Amino acid sequence: MDGTILIADDDRTIRTVLTQALTRAGCRVRATGNTTTLWRWIEEGHGDVVISDVMMPDGNGLDLLPAITKRRPDLPVIIISAQNTVLTAIKASEAGAYDYLPKPFDLREILSKVGKALTQTERPNLPKAEIEPENSLPLVGGSPAMQEVYRIVARILNTDLNVMVLGESGTGKDLLAQTLHKLGGRVVTDFVTINAATIDCDGLEAILLAGDTAKGGTIYLDEIGEMAADCQLYLLGLMQNPAVTARGFRYISSSSQPMAQLVSDGLFREDLFYRLNVIPINLPPLRERMNDISDLTRHFLEKQSIAGGPQKRISHEALEKMRLELWPGNVRALENFTQQLAILCPEDEIDAVFVTEQIRQMPAKKPDAQPAGGDKLSTSVGAHIRRYFDQHGDALPPPGLYNRIIREVELPLIALSLSATRGNQIKAAELLGINRNTLRKKIAELDILVTRGKKMM
Repeated sequence: MDGTILIADDDRTIRTVLTQALTRAGCRVRATGNTTTLWRWIEEGHGDVVISDVMMPDGNGLDLLPAITKRRPDLPVIIISAQNTVLTAIKASEAGAYDYLPKPFDLREILSKVGKALTQTERPNLPKAEIEPENSLPLVGGSPAMQEVYRIVARILNTDLNVMVLGESGTGKDLLAQTLHKLGGRVVTDFVTINAATIDCDGLEAILLAGDTAKGGTIYLDEIGEMAADCQLYLLGLMQNPAVTARGFRYISSSSQPMAQLVSDGLFREDLFYRLNVIPINLPPLRERMNDISDLTRHFLEKQSIAGGPQKRISHEALEKMRLELWPGNVRALENFTQQLAILCPEDEIDAVFVTEQIRQMPAKKPDAQPAGGDKLSTSVGAHIRRYFDQHGDALPPPGLYNRIIREVELPLIALSLSATRGNQIKAAELLGINRNTLRKKIAELDILVTRGKKMM
């Protein structure tokens, strides 16, 4: 790579790491910890690419973006941020960022983005979105598994591209569809949900052709993989009908089944699949975003309070209990359980003891069928990874699979080891066979609560 990269981040470590990596890649680098110096360099004409954090001592990198775009419209700006929410990703795109990467970022990925930015021939035509308050958005969580979802959402807002959302039952596919509708400029039009498993041809015609659905509305086809064969053919015909196309619908479909496999098996029409699957989005199950459980739980408690339910707080220890629990019903199961906690807990704060009692009353989880090869951990992990690949059919899962799987194993391993040693980090490190400093780092990265003097499980 050849070019001058301007870095603005108040974290000295990040500046150092990026400077060293970009210098080794052949770039010239200028780094600062404030927006004032960054803006001065831009005004003086320095830099071929900018890498900027959002929150800095003297300003906000996102707030500076419109001025950069106006002053130097061909200067690509890559936004990096620890505020890993869908709103940050959308704001970055709305403000004109070349790309957005959440912290902690993959160094190879950011080098790849810089390389592409240095060779770009024109600035991307980025979407504009109506930005709403964070608490009004249905998507919650800043885990790495959700970041790819947020980035795709930010890139396709205000387009007419059809979207197919894949994910297990209870992952929030309908919420993602509503987010695309709400933030994509169609909020003033209709959002019509069609239960694809039960709709018939007459029902499809009534909605798409003869109904009162407003022009430009969103048609959400829930569980499209379960649509009957005759309805699949009829839907394809309606989508090609000039009277329907003139109404400008956007189609968002969802499925908890691997659609590519259904097509391969002849159970779903290939021509309809490709018409609906223009932009695929894979929504991760809750077990791949365990660190989001705290944010999700607080969000559900606040949501219930706003709706007129009891106003409750929840302790850090209680959240830790919930974070170590398996949620086969995904986000929907977590929301139902949170509502139960809020209603049944007699105190203003939900504590770990009450959470434990309620978890014990939950239906027993049926263990997965044990594959050939015994009960070794590698066998169980292998079966889990195979199911994950099968869910995506012929497509590949989002990047970052290695780190997601490692974190999935690390969290219960370290948390349960600390529980067994009653929070004694020296004994836990010895038990795990790792350095104590490494253990401390993992505790911080995984946000594990350490409670001394009593067993935590």
